[in-house]
Amino acid sequence: MGSKSDLDWSKKIEKSLEIFGIESALRIASAHKVPLRCNDIIKEYEKENVVFITVAGRSNALSGFADAQTHCPVIACPPYSEKFGGTDIYSSLRMPSGVAPMVVTEAENAALAVAKIFGLTDGVIRKNVLDYQNKMREILYKDDKELKDG
Repeated sequence: MGSKSDLDWSKKIEKSLEIFGIESALRIASAHKVPLRCNDIIKEYEKENVVFITVAGRSNALSGFADAQTHCPVIACPPYSEKFGGTDIYSSLRMPSGVAPMVVTEAENAALAVAKIFGLTDGVIRKNVLDYQNKMREILYKDDKELKDG
């Protein structure tokens, strides 16, 4: 997280990761204010071949900074804010060449993306992804049947 104000959004991501059986760690380090500390945290965790989910709003330097410092995947999941009419998302989307964090704007979908990445090599997580997808389909089938049958 870029700051403690991102904690509620990060906890939504954390809760969604638990659905897939994925552990997470929540940390705070601003790429603007404490870039050396931010780099230290990245180097500490990348030894474990992790996927970083960066959560920073307004001016999101965290995602690009993190991506430029690690070989691990980085997913930017900025919390939506009405304050700037949603335009603050551009700071997550526009990156310089050679810097490529993926951007996912929903907490649950960021967790799903991580699960799909880990599911490439972890059969248990892959099964959890498939179960989740089947559950989502079943909800739609049920909703459609209820609507059709009145």
